[in-house]
Amino acid sequence: MMRWVLPLILAAATAHASEDIADKYPGSLLYDKPYEVIPGVFSAIGATAPPTYENAGHNNNLSFIVTGDGVVVINGGASYGLAKALHDEIRAVTDQEVKLVFNENGQGHAILGNSYWAGQGVPIVAHVDAADVVAENGGTILEDMKRYNKDRAEGTEVQGPTETFQDEYIVEMGDFRIEARYLGPAHSPGDIVIWLPGQSLVISGDMAFHERMLPIFADTYTADWLETWDSEFEPLKATYVIPGHGHPTNMAQVRRYTRDYLVYLRGKIGAHLEAGGGLAEAYYVDQSPYANLDTFEELATKNAGRVFEQMEFE
Repeated sequence: MMRWVLPLILAAATAHASEDIADKYPGSLLYDKPYEVIPGVFSAIGATAPPTYENAGHNNNLSFIVTGDGVVVINGGASYGLAKALHDEIRAVTDQEVKLVFNENGQGHAILGNSYWAGQGVPIVAHVDAADVVAENGGTILEDMKRYNKDRAEGTEVQGPTETFQDEYIVEMGDFRIEARYLGPAHSPGDIVIWLPGQSLVISGDMAFHERMLPIFADTYTADWLETWDSEFEPLKATYVIPGHGHPTNMAQVRRYTRDYLVYLRGKIGAHLEAGGGLAEAYYVDQSPYANLDTFEELATKNAGRVFEQMEFE
């Protein structure tokens, strides 16, 4: 197995996804067709661009595990139709039933397809904090999706998880031990990872980025994210990483473009603060080492401003 997958992982580590490709899989709402990353673990890699009508909101990774005793899906998808499209692909791979869905967080592309899966009678699991986000903001999340997705939003309703957990949710199914873990504060409330210890593979969700620039939200506390990375995520020593966005890769790549980026940006903003600089100038601190990442133009200045606002009071 190692000889078969390693060239794929190394190639993915250097691949650069293009924001200019509207759709790689025109016969489906999915942006791209799922492929087998390692035996039994598949992922449909989303666009690294923001969600649009052209990519149907499939700008994150939708993964599934064919265990031998049922299928486990990671991420509900951005709409009812997108979840159904993923299910169609699962049925083309296996006749095993989908028995569980995990939401990696409470964002729209993780949870808005829950309404499809709930209609199939599939349990949906998320962290308690992600469930709270859906309960408080689900209506707004749905309306935001409808604005760009138009007719492709048809059938989508707000559906929260049917089960929640605090620290971990472990499933033994077929040939897999599947550990859903909350490692601590990271990119957004309720971020979880799916750890497959037998395969040394982590489906990291938004804990880890590498092909697109990570977004720092108003509730993204970068110091906490770094603490979670160093104390919980890095010690997994995963051989394979399926990130929330972008192609499967390895720990070195996501470390470089997630942890190291956060350290770099905090260093730049820290120096700016020490020099007495203000917010207006902070937006333009040098982030050129990361200019190769997709969404750099959309996010770099916003990220700098939010880190300034956080570090000003640390």
